[in-house]
Amino acid sequence: MNWFSAWDSFENPRVSFSTVYAYAEMLHSEDAEERAAAEEFFAQAEFKDAIVLIGPVDPLLQDLATTSFDSMVPVPKVGVHGNMVKTIVSGKFLQRPAAFRDVAWLEHLITVALSLGVCWLATIGGTRGALPKLAAVLLLVGYVYTAFWIFAHAHYILPITLPVLSAFTTSFVGVIWQLVDEQRQKGRIKGMFGTYVSPALVERMVESGEDPQLGGVEENITAYFSDIQSFSTFSEKLSPSRLVSLMNEYLTACTDIVQSEGGTLDKYIGDAVVAIYGAPLALPDHPLRACVAALRVHRRVAELREKWRHEGDQWPQIVHELQTRIGLNTGPAVVGNMGSQTRFNYTMMGDNVNLAARMESGAKSWGVYTLCTEATKAGCLAHDPERVVFRALGRIVVKGRAQAVPIHEIVALKEDIDDRTRECIALFEQGLERYYARDWDAALALFHRSAALEPNQPGVTVGVTSNPSLVYQRIVEEVRYETLPADWDGVYVMKEK
Repeated sequence: MNWFSAWDSFENPRVSFSTVYAYAEMLHSEDAEERAAAEEFFAQAEFKDAIVLIGPVDPLLQDLATTSFDSMVPVPKVGVHGNMVKTIVSGKFLQRPAAFRDVAWLEHLITVALSLGVCWLATIGGTRGALPKLAAVLLLVGYVYTAFWIFAHAHYILPITLPVLSAFTTSFVGVIWQLVDEQRQKGRIKGMFGTYVSPALVERMVESGEDPQLGGVEENITAYFSDIQSFSTFSEKLSPSRLVSLMNEYLTACTDIVQSEGGTLDKYIGDAVVAIYGAPLALPDHPLRACVAALRVHRRVAELREKWRHEGDQWPQIVHELQTRIGLNTGPAVVGNMGSQTRFNYTMMGDNVNLAARMESGAKSWGVYTLCTEATKAGCLAHDPERVVFRALGRIVVKGRAQAVPIHEIVALKEDIDDRTRECIALFEQGLERYYARDWDAALALFHRSAALEPNQPGVTVGVTSNPSLVYQRIVEEVRYETLPADWDGVYVMKEK
């Protein structure tokens, strides 16, 4: 049975039974006007060749039911009979196409075809492919729209529930499988590359879904360089296999600390560790993180020296005295994938990077193990002025540059420093002020006093051959007998890298 209209519709004319009955009686009236009025009433178009159904419509009689058009409010059941009569008279029966009646598997073919089509579109672009997924939704909506259009205009019933639910569930399972597979692929990629480059960089590459490309962007970063003091001597004292074993343990300890503070490992250059703070993941406090990492590395190296010392004759004396030097600088640099089209490395480049390398190599000249620029110190103190202790070492011009830069020793974390070291720093910085004022005798006296309090003493501290107080004693002795220009500002020109 088909349905043509709702109960309350202009296509469904209704007249009260009492009215029809009254006009029917008037057809037999002796009054000519009444007969004429009745004939005019029944001459209306709605009555021409019509089948008139008489039934109760008062809700009190409870002869009500819902219909396809009246699903919310029950209507008189006489409307059900009316639609049935209209179906018979018009011949517009609801039916399935002959193909579905004669070939039962055709419905299953539509179900399979729609499911495969929607599933293919839903999964072809990966979990991030928006356009294919939109096409899958449009295909599903298009099929439903077509089925309803055919139902409304041709009165044919195409299967909807089975194909649509099948397509939906198949696509859902396909997307879930794809998510699981992508997570497995991500794990495989991270496992493959996480040991070569920073895990943060691998995560970013995987999440982007893009192939790495050559190019770089300018970022504000802190460049980190570390190196082992007198490493060439280690190569002479150890066999290649023992040297590799030592370096693996040392580099693992350094790298773990660098990365735990948010740094990105750039590369290893022999015994050197090069790292980036502030890229590819933005770290607002990257100068502080780099300074803390440097001090933690020194603490860990001290623990390793003690461990190697307790291993007895397994390692020569030089291993027991291993020291690492670290240089830091903060500023704009270009970071990104650099190299050739077939082989490249995520790295940093620029003058500020070179300056960080000069801080590491220059630390030897100043008798310290961690050297940084004014920019790194300022960035560190801006984020936490109570965490790290610095010592000003003056202004220098490094080899390859013309502009002087203030440099600072990263002494210790504030919780680790003692009163003796604090007094040493105070005396040293007073001596530095007298040095700039050309008060050579006062400067020399202060540097002699600070030298006795230096935490690193030659012949006492392992691997130490000098310290800042001793270095400045030598510098004062050199310049006090020179003829200095009027605009002399105490800048020291480095003659070595």
